[in-house]
Amino acid sequence: MINSLGGRALCAAAAICAVVSAASPAAAGVPGTAAVDWSATHGASVASGTRWTEPSGTGLGSALVVRGELRNSGTACSSVWVRWTYDFVPGPYHRHATQCGTGTAEVNVRLDPYRPTTTGQLTVCRGTADTRDCGPAVSLTSWPVNG
Repeated sequence: MINSLGGRALCAAAAICAVVSAASPAAAGVPGTAAVDWSATHGASVASGTRWTEPSGTGLGSALVVRGELRNSGTACSSVWVRWTYDFVPGPYHRHATQCGTGTAEVNVRLDPYRPTTTGQLTVCRGTADTRDCGPAVSLTSWPVNG
């Protein structure tokens, strides 16, 4: 019954899933998506690259692939950190690349499986130990709307 508390929760969950599916080609069951550029900066460091989805190694759904590089033109260390939010519950940031001093480091992140209710953020931070001094986070899971 739609007026019961359980019915409302089910309808709300269905509506959220419908919105997420419409916004995300990967969530809509597309086997893979075209590459989307991303970039994040902080201080003397810039991280940039592309992200896309491809069939999951599990055989169910998609995997999210994020590739690029972290370029540092300063003398301090900079790191790329990624945080995943599963079903509206944010997890901790994890470090995926570090460059100390001038140079580049590869950014290579894969989330498999990637679910319709998973979102991700990437940020560039000073240092290697934590996310206290970081630039603005960029979305890894917002997709261009085609149509």
